[in-house]
Amino acid sequence: MKTAIVKTSRQSTAPGYWGGKFVLMIGISIAAILLGIGIGSVNIPPLDILRSIGHNMFNINLPEHITENRAAIVWNVRLPRVLLAFFAGAALSVSGAVMQSVLRNPLASSYTLGVSSGASLGASFVIFLGVSLPFLPMMTLPILGFSFGLGTIFIVMGIASRLDGQMENQTIILTGIVFSLFINAITSLLFAMFREGTQRMVLWQMGSFSMRGGWNTLYILVPVVVIGIIFISRYKWELDIMTFGEDQARTIGVNSTRVKWILLIGTAVLTGSTIAFVGVIGFVDLVSPHVVRKIFGSAHKVVIPMSALFGGTFMVLSDIVARTVAAPIELPVGVVTALIGAPFFAYVYFSRRK
Repeated sequence: MKTAIVKTSRQSTAPGYWGGKFVLMIGISIAAILLGIGIGSVNIPPLDILRSIGHNMFNINLPEHITENRAAIVWNVRLPRVLLAFFAGAALSVSGAVMQSVLRNPLASSYTLGVSSGASLGASFVIFLGVSLPFLPMMTLPILGFSFGLGTIFIVMGIASRLDGQMENQTIILTGIVFSLFINAITSLLFAMFREGTQRMVLWQMGSFSMRGGWNTLYILVPVVVIGIIFISRYKWELDIMTFGEDQARTIGVNSTRVKWILLIGTAVLTGSTIAFVGVIGFVDLVSPHVVRKIFGSAHKVVIPMSALFGGTFMVLSDIVARTVAAPIELPVGVVTALIGAPFFAYVYFSRRK
């Protein structure tokens, strides 16, 4: 079994097998980022974007046709927003890919285990009850959102381990669904009791990249996402094994229970940190891994980085649609990902079954 898995992994990760697609995916990602920066109330050509970035990073002189204001728009407004969208999409996509492999369920995601429900409950305490941290009042919402989302995973995993010492996938999923329903009931109760802040809470639950703190948010989120993806990538071989079933994993020597704890907490950190800053955005973590596996194969040596690139690109393009299709009104990006992702995911999933 181990030899067959290693052979399949080598075939699907050989340079000639996916090298060209990898380069193409990087090129598409860069093009999407430039497109996201360039499109707006004032369209900015790609070359002017690069010159504006060079001016702010290396103090390179600007051409006469590029004003300081335009360079400031690129650096202070559009670039942080696009990078935030890209890294948020990367984090959600990688967490979805890992969750689907660990739980062996094509519909599994961190949201299944209650991360979004927990984060929403933390956000509702801030928005409805006015909870504020004494030393970091501006960071109260992201800190509580992240803490509640991560805490939910610990509770679900703890209950599942008590119910089933082997922590079978069905036990984890059912525990997560039940606990998510319980948390959602508490959040709905707060909705009913406190009318003020309802609109803000609804918008937060739909997700958005507007007015999210600019570079200060990226300074926090980017290291978490990069370190989290690198950490999860260390378990790429265990993920390959676990996709064949827990019995096979134990036969080969993989401690599936321990690996599940590590990977599920790791994905919760990625998802929780993203939700804390941009709100709840669905379908990215479902769609991206399936598309990546269809194009690049199932070996996680490829699936993890490609999910990050594809998910980030998909999120950037969704954000472009959200702020341009009904301009000057900006749609919640979660609505766009659902409208695009739901039929696309249905096509990918059912065509795969066929």
